Amino acid sequence: MQPPYPRWDDDLPDDEDSDDSLHPFSRRDDQPIIRRIRRDRGLIVEDDSAPADDAPPPAPVRVTARAANTDPTFGLLICFALNIGLAALGPAYGDLRFMAAWSALALFGVGAWLIGSTVRVGSERVENLAWGVVFGVLVGAPLLVVGGRTLSATTALIFRTGTETGLTTLSLGAVLALVVFVMPLGETLFFRGLLQTGRPFWLAGAAASVWSVLLFFPMVETAQYPLIAVLTGSALVLMNVMYSYVCQRNGLAAAWLCQITINLLVFVIPFATRA
Repeated sequence: MQPPYPRWDDDLPDDEDSDDSLHPFSRRDDQPIIRRIRRDRGLIVEDDSAPADDAPPPAPVRVTARAANTDPTFGLLICFALNIGLAALGPAYGDLRFMAAWSALALFGVGAWLIGSTVRVGSERVENLAWGVVFGVLVGAPLLVVGGRTLSATTALIFRTGTETGLTTLSLGAVLALVVFVMPLGETLFFRGLLQTGRPFWLAGAAASVWSVLLFFPMVETAQYPLIAVLTGSALVLMNVMYSYVCQRNGLAAAWLCQITINLLVFVIPFATRA
């Protein structure tokens, strides 16, 4: 006797071949029975565009590490705060101010060099290095020729420190070490290597100019020597913008050599030949 309801696959004997055409309402999947009846009668149209259950998962998106995009803002604020704070020391601790300020720049610049994202000195071409020296001579030589005596007086005011008997100028060796090694290392790696990366060269030049003005003006005593202060500020702006331009044009190493060349012509020679 036939049952009054459609037979399911489970009702078939084990040796009986199940045929979907004989059993239109047989259990062929795990869908609800109402949905299967509507689908078999053509009442539901399957959407082939829907993603299948066995579709592969989307590819993982690589998240860039924080160190790969180094933000110089924190280092810039710390260094400027240190520069402004040490200005109260005045010429009595001039050598200490210079070392602390440039060492802070070097700390952040070298840190970005080692573990962050910054411009690195690679295999440089000789012509790029030569252009760095040439630009340094083009800027430093006219300043030395035109303002030689003014530069001598300015460097004598800048490179001073306090002793038991009062203020005295630093030795030539100390000035040479500061402006040839310490100053280019800190300023080049921070302003041209870290700050200028992905930014206009004039922005890095402007920031470096403000830094230099804050560093040197407390040593010059601007209230007593206003003309020297104006000339010093103009020269500092010109030099720092030139460093950033050379870095953009010829690379970081060329900007490094450009600063060393200008420092020799503008600081060391006038200081060594002062009366």
